[in-house]
Amino acid sequence: MPAWVETGFAEYAKRLPRDFSVEVLELALGPRGKNASIEKAIAKEGELMAAAIPAGDHVIALDVKGKPWSTEKLAQNFMDWRMERSNFSILIGGPDGLAPACLQRAHARWSLSALTLPHPLVRIVLIEQLYRAWTILNKHPYHK
Repeated sequence: MPAWVETGFAEYAKRLPRDFSVEVLELALGPRGKNASIEKAIAKEGELMAAAIPAGDHVIALDVKGKPWSTEKLAQNFMDWRMERSNFSILIGGPDGLAPACLQRAHARWSLSALTLPHPLVRIVLIEQLYRAWTILNKHPYHK
Protein backbone atom coordinates (compact mmCIF):
# COMPACT_ATOMS: atom_id res chain seq x y z
CA MET A 1 0.00 0.00 0.00
CA PRO A 2 1.13 3.57 -0.60
CA ALA A 3 2.62 5.45 2.36
CA TRP A 4 -0.44 7.70 2.66
CA VAL A 5 -2.63 4.63 3.21
CA GLU A 6 -0.30 3.20 5.84
CA THR A 7 -0.17 6.60 7.58
CA GLY A 8 -3.93 7.10 7.47
CA PHE A 9 -4.67 3.58 8.65
CA ALA A 10 -2.15 3.86 11.49
CA GLU A 11 -3.67 7.16 12.62
CA TYR A 12 -7.13 5.70 13.14
CA ALA A 13 -5.88 2.34 14.43
CA LYS A 14 -3.88 4.00 17.21
CA ARG A 15 -6.98 5.85 18.38
CA LEU A 16 -8.79 2.61 19.12
CA PRO A 17 -8.41 1.09 22.58
CA ARG A 18 -6.73 -2.27 23.04
CA ASP A 19 -10.00 -4.12 23.39
CA PHE A 20 -11.02 -2.81 19.95
CA SER A 21 -7.69 -3.14 18.18
CA VAL A 22 -7.43 -3.86 14.46
CA GLU A 23 -4.93 -6.13 12.77
CA VAL A 24 -4.43 -6.30 9.01
CA LEU A 25 -3.48 -9.55 7.35
CA GLU A 26 -2.63 -9.19 3.68
CA LEU A 27 -2.84 -12.33 1.58
CA ALA A 28 -1.34 -12.96 -1.83
CA LEU A 29 -3.57 -12.60 -4.85
CA GLY A 30 -4.33 -15.68 -6.87
CA PRO A 31 -2.32 -15.89 -10.10
CA ARG A 32 -3.59 -13.59 -12.83
CA GLY A 33 -2.30 -13.12 -16.31
CA LYS A 34 -3.07 -13.43 -19.97
CA ASN A 35 -3.96 -17.12 -19.83
CA ALA A 36 -4.90 -17.42 -16.16
CA SER A 37 -8.38 -18.37 -15.02
CA ILE A 38 -10.01 -15.64 -12.92
CA GLU A 39 -12.22 -18.27 -11.27
CA LYS A 40 -9.15 -20.23 -10.17
CA ALA A 41 -7.50 -17.04 -8.87
CA ILE A 42 -10.60 -16.18 -6.83
CA ALA A 43 -10.79 -19.74 -5.51
CA LYS A 44 -7.12 -19.64 -4.45
CA GLU A 45 -7.69 -16.33 -2.65
CA GLY A 46 -10.73 -17.86 -0.94
CA GLU A 47 -8.70 -20.83 0.29
CA LEU A 48 -6.07 -18.50 1.76
CA MET A 49 -8.74 -16.37 3.44
CA ALA A 50 -10.58 -19.36 4.86
CA ALA A 51 -7.33 -20.70 6.34
CA ALA A 52 -6.56 -17.31 7.90
CA ILE A 53 -9.89 -16.82 9.69
CA PRO A 54 -9.52 -17.80 13.34
CA ALA A 55 -12.08 -20.30 14.63
CA GLY A 56 -14.98 -18.59 16.35
CA ASP A 57 -14.58 -15.23 14.62
CA HIS A 58 -17.65 -13.36 13.43
CA VAL A 59 -17.04 -13.03 9.69
CA ILE A 60 -18.10 -9.93 7.78
CA ALA A 61 -17.65 -9.88 4.02
CA LEU A 62 -17.31 -6.59 2.21
CA ASP A 63 -19.50 -7.18 -0.81
CA VAL A 64 -21.00 -4.79 -3.34
CA LYS A 65 -24.21 -6.86 -3.08
CA GLY A 66 -24.18 -6.64 0.72
CA LYS A 67 -26.34 -4.38 2.85
CA PRO A 68 -25.38 -0.74 3.11
CA TRP A 69 -25.14 0.29 6.76
CA SER A 70 -25.14 3.74 8.26
CA THR A 71 -22.40 4.38 10.76
CA GLU A 72 -24.99 4.18 13.52
CA LYS A 73 -26.11 0.76 12.22
CA LEU A 74 -22.49 -0.38 12.10
CA ALA A 75 -22.06 0.67 15.73
CA GLN A 76 -25.25 -1.17 16.73
CA ASN A 77 -24.15 -4.28 14.84
CA PHE A 78 -20.78 -4.29 16.60
CA MET A 79 -22.43 -3.86 19.97
CA ASP A 80 -24.77 -6.78 19.26
CA TRP A 81 -22.01 -8.98 17.85
CA ARG A 82 -19.63 -8.28 20.73
CA MET A 83 -22.24 -9.77 23.04
CA GLU A 84 -21.85 -13.04 21.12
CA ARG A 85 -18.14 -13.05 20.19
CA SER A 86 -15.06 -11.04 20.93
CA ASN A 87 -13.29 -11.16 17.55
CA PHE A 88 -14.25 -10.30 14.00
CA SER A 89 -12.74 -10.98 10.61
CA ILE A 90 -13.63 -8.49 7.90
CA LEU A 91 -12.94 -9.89 4.45
CA ILE A 92 -11.90 -7.62 1.59
CA GLY A 93 -11.71 -9.46 -1.71
CA GLY A 94 -9.21 -9.13 -4.50
CA PRO A 95 -9.84 -7.17 -7.69
CA ASP A 96 -12.50 -9.65 -8.79
CA GLY A 97 -14.31 -9.96 -5.47
CA LEU A 98 -14.57 -12.64 -2.83
CA ALA A 99 -14.76 -16.36 -3.44
CA PRO A 100 -18.25 -17.83 -3.11
CA ALA A 101 -17.03 -19.94 -0.17
CA CYS A 102 -16.02 -16.77 1.69
CA LEU A 103 -19.39 -15.16 1.04
CA GLN A 104 -21.14 -18.30 2.29
CA ARG A 105 -19.02 -18.36 5.44
CA ALA A 106 -19.82 -14.74 6.25
CA HIS A 107 -22.30 -14.01 9.01
CA ALA A 108 -22.99 -10.66 7.36
CA ARG A 109 -22.35 -8.97 4.03
CA TRP A 110 -21.65 -5.26 4.14
CA SER A 111 -21.52 -2.87 1.21
CA LEU A 112 -19.41 0.20 1.89
CA SER A 113 -20.79 1.88 -1.21
CA ALA A 114 -22.44 1.21 -4.54
CA LEU A 115 -19.36 2.89 -6.00
CA THR A 116 -16.32 0.87 -6.99
CA LEU A 117 -13.57 1.95 -4.61
CA PRO A 118 -9.86 1.23 -5.01
CA HIS A 119 -8.40 -1.01 -2.31
CA PRO A 120 -6.31 1.78 -0.72
CA LEU A 121 -9.43 3.87 -0.18
CA VAL A 122 -11.38 0.90 1.13
CA ARG A 123 -8.76 0.40 3.82
CA ILE A 124 -8.96 4.04 4.91
CA VAL A 125 -12.78 4.22 4.80
CA LEU A 126 -13.07 0.96 6.71
CA ILE A 127 -10.75 1.91 9.58
CA GLU A 128 -12.30 5.38 9.85
CA GLN A 129 -15.79 3.89 10.05
CA LEU A 130 -14.69 1.37 12.65
CA TYR A 131 -13.23 4.20 14.71
CA ARG A 132 -16.36 6.30 14.22
CA ALA A 133 -18.57 3.37 15.29
CA TRP A 134 -16.43 2.98 18.42
CA THR A 135 -16.87 6.72 19.18
CA ILE A 136 -20.64 6.34 18.91
CA LEU A 137 -20.65 3.39 21.30
CA ASN A 138 -18.49 5.28 23.77
CA LYS A 139 -20.19 8.68 23.40
CA HIS A 140 -16.95 10.23 22.20
CA PRO A 141 -17.31 13.69 20.60
CA TYR A 142 -15.54 12.67 17.34
CA HIS A 143 -18.81 11.51 15.82
CA LYS A 144 -20.50 14.90 16.15
